Amino acid sequence: LPGTDHAGIATQVVVEKKLKKERNITRHDLGREAFVKEVWVWKEQYGNTICSQLRRMGSSLDWSRVAFTMDAKLSAAVQEAFLRLYKQKLIYRAQRLVNWDSQLKSAVSDLEVDYITLDTPQKLSVPGLQSKVDFGMMWDFAYQVEDSQEEIVISTTRPETMLGDTAVAVHPEDPRYKHLHGKFLIHPFVDRRMPIICDAELVDMNFGTGAVKVTPAHDPNDFVTGQKHKLAFVNILNDDGTLNSACGQFATMHRFSARYEVIKALKDKNLYKGSKANPGMRLGLSSRTKDVIEPVLKPQWWVDSKQMASEACKAVTEGRLNILPAIHKKKWYEWLENIRDWCISRQLWWGHRIPAFYAIFDGEEAVIPKDEAFDRWFVA
Repeated sequence: LPGTDHAGIATQVVVEKKLKKERNITRHDLGREAFVKEVWVWKEQYGNTICSQLRRMGSSLDWSRVAFTMDAKLSAAVQEAFLRLYKQKLIYRAQRLVNWDSQLKSAVSDLEVDYITLDTPQKLSVPGLQSKVDFGMMWDFAYQVEDSQEEIVISTTRPETMLGDTAVAVHPEDPRYKHLHGKFLIHPFVDRRMPIICDAELVDMNFGTGAVKVTPAHDPNDFVTGQKHKLAFVNILNDDGTLNSACGQFATMHRFSARYEVIKALKDKNLYKGSKANPGMRLGLSSRTKDVIEPVLKPQWWVDSKQMASEACKAVTEGRLNILPAIHKKKWYEWLENIRDWCISRQLWWGHRIPAFYAIFDGEEAVIPKDEAFDRWFVA
């Protein structure tokens, strides 16, 4: 059965680049319907090229059954699969951290994130910015304790995310901070009191200052900590990677431009404590746009992968499925035994549409609000 895949993100990016190069326009200039028509034109040209190459290679295939993943029959099958999995409660909607590509303005999968390791501080180019940005660094700054002259110094690789901090964690047995348990810190730039919380899992009292900033809406470990301690979740990013209205004086800035403005403002308040190298830092980049991936709290559609992963492991254990060469069994189990739920929604114009609809009542603005009610979604 020969066929081609619509390759949602990759195809959309290629066609957008083509439009920019040939006509100096974006998909937003065209609008959704016109842009999708452009993609179909591109598909007819290059999809046929793929099939021609397969023929020239001498592939013995049934060309009367050639398929494309956006064909009407296959699109109907995708929608049917979504409906069935939703009814089985294997697909659900939830607000969780996603890998956010600010250039695409879309969530991307774990497989679409390429990690690089920085052993020394480096200046890297970031899409949308003319100036290069410092990475592989650790910046230190202090938070003032409420009604006190004391302060707590913390370290971060992302100074701009301090605008989303909602707590600072210390180890419950750390003698340096025992007298501060239950007290609050004052955020220097936004109207926010932040509790000093105790967390033996998050904090290593022998590492750094023994105090950890907690940004639940922009870090996987902090997300878990935020849930455990019932902290506020403050998203600081717009979809395009600029800072939103939660960031006070830094709102509308590109997040990496804001990095340096935050450092400058901390210096002005005598809260900045310096910087140092952070050897071994891992940085996630989008495989499609090369933008720095941001963990962002977003409501999305997810597949509950745990049950299916368990069945896949069992199939190999019971001998119903053989993996050859056998050396790869270890990878099979490592991947599936540590499976995470799969974010399947993408904020793209090209690809399958999720068969879900949000109820808007008379008198309400005809947009899905940021604080959407999950019980207003209907799948059909």
